[in-house]
Amino acid sequence: MTTFADLGLSQALLASLAQEGYETPTPIQAGAIPTLLAGKDLLGIAQTGTGKTAAFALPILHQLSQSKIRPFKRTCRTLILSPTRELAGQIADNIRLYGRNLPLTTAVVFGGQPIFRQARALERGVDVLVATPGRLLDLVSQNAVFLDKVEILVLDEADQMLDLGFIHPIRQIVSMIPKERQTLLFSATMPDSIAKLAKDLLNQPERVEVTPVATTAERIVQKAIFVDRDDKRGMLAELLNDPAITRSLVFTRTKHGADKVVRHLDSEGIRSEAIHGNKSQPQREKALAAFRNGSVTVLVATDIAARGIDVDGVSHVINFDLPNVPEQYVHRIGRTGRAGREGEAISLVEHEDRPHLRTIETLIRQRLPIDDRRREPRDDHDRAFGPAKRPGRGNGGGGRGRPQGGGEGRSFENRPPRSDRPAAPRGPRPMEARGGDDRPRQDRPFGDRPRQDGPRPDGFRQERSFGDRPRGDRPQGDRPFGDRPRGDRPQGDRPFGDRPRGERPQGDRPFGDRPRGERSFSDRPQGERSDRPRTGDRPKGDRFKGGGQGAPAGRSFSGKPAGRNQRRSGF
Repeated sequence: MTTFADLGLSQALLASLAQEGYETPTPIQAGAIPTLLAGKDLLGIAQTGTGKTAAFALPILHQLSQSKIRPFKRTCRTLILSPTRELAGQIADNIRLYGRNLPLTTAVVFGGQPIFRQARALERGVDVLVATPGRLLDLVSQNAVFLDKVEILVLDEADQMLDLGFIHPIRQIVSMIPKERQTLLFSATMPDSIAKLAKDLLNQPERVEVTPVATTAERIVQKAIFVDRDDKRGMLAELLNDPAITRSLVFTRTKHGADKVVRHLDSEGIRSEAIHGNKSQPQREKALAAFRNGSVTVLVATDIAARGIDVDGVSHVINFDLPNVPEQYVHRIGRTGRAGREGEAISLVEHEDRPHLRTIETLIRQRLPIDDRRREPRDDHDRAFGPAKRPGRGNGGGGRGRPQGGGEGRSFENRPPRSDRPAAPRGPRPMEARGGDDRPRQDRPFGDRPRQDGPRPDGFRQERSFGDRPRGDRPQGDRPFGDRPRGDRPQGDRPFGDRPRGERPQGDRPFGDRPRGERSFSDRPQGERSDRPRTGDRPKGDRFKGGGQGAPAGRSFSGKPAGRNQRRSGF
């Protein structure tokens, strides 16, 4: 059996490990530590909870303690990049724990904290700097730290950093680091993007892969519960009331979803805390500290905490929402069953999540046991995979909830009437039922229909005509229009000049033929009009903004001083 003493570590590190009760290295530690002590680049692939942090922290501390070189001001000798704040703080705590018997300095920088304090901590230089890419670039832009003295570069959880969009900051940081360095990449998954990044950054690396890619721990019992969407929160509260769940992590897909789950659990009497990107750093640290000390037994988090939470004694991980990325499922459930302990992972699956479940099962190479809690269970095929196609548009069906083809069911042709009276027969109604003769309606002259004084027997409205002649045979000029006949001439043939002045419409009367002060919209005096609200003695549209006839200069007709920037215009 291999021990840490067989790996060639210093006595100070062995003493720190003995104080923590660590004697036997994990497979990833046993494979990575000798390679790193030899000064080679490394690509380490292992599942979460297998001790990757100690796999690179122990050899780094050993090499730094053996060189006896003090860091320059505002520089660091080892740079460790982390995708999340929680993971950065966790790595820094582990390095301080392992190197407490060594004269080495460690600093951690990430967003959410005052940057001037972090810059002050880097003034004298540090041996190990743990940082998130964004805050590190901020410090570099302010000349608070220089990266030209970095000897060892570590990218922890490199696959997640690429998922979060850190590829450009990583390349910018790498361009500031000397090419003569030792580079380490650790990840739980190995997609093609990580393979390409490793090829660009590593120099003839050693690959240490102790488990198949994206496999889950054997000590974690996994299962899926099929539940309707409206019953998910109630099902979650029912699961958390089980005494067997002593400390649990609940993962949601969105930040607002995490807050809604916390509010629902509080209403059910279950104390919980939320941790996600919208929370401030003090709030996140407070929630994580309460979860560690046991005052809060339920922590609701998004994927930001999937790789940054290392809490002992997490008995259950509950996926309230399945992740869109199947690799994220591996990191979520890796928060339980750590350090050789047993754990359980439960996933609440609704109808829309079934494609994600099949993708996850393909990735982890196993089928999850299914517990169907829906109100209307389906057959075995539907329970496992869901229906092949949902009836609706684009599937050849008759729409949502409508039968296809000539099958049985309700449709527009055979659905029952809305009331108790029998439905009206389809097709044209005979003329006898309408009180007329047998001739078609379009062949009957309009004027031949008699006018009835009373209501019709069949309930239809009355039909009136304008005379005995058809409507089209009567010239328009012979028809009276109000009290004034139009005559036989068209209206456009009558000149406007032969009408008296009083009969002309207002638009034909020019404004210039009467004094400016006497203008109004009718022949009545302006003060006697009541068909529009009065503003002073004149309509609003006739008011001048400044000056004008009948008003003093610089004042309006309303008596208020004219504004400095008001336009002096008339109509």
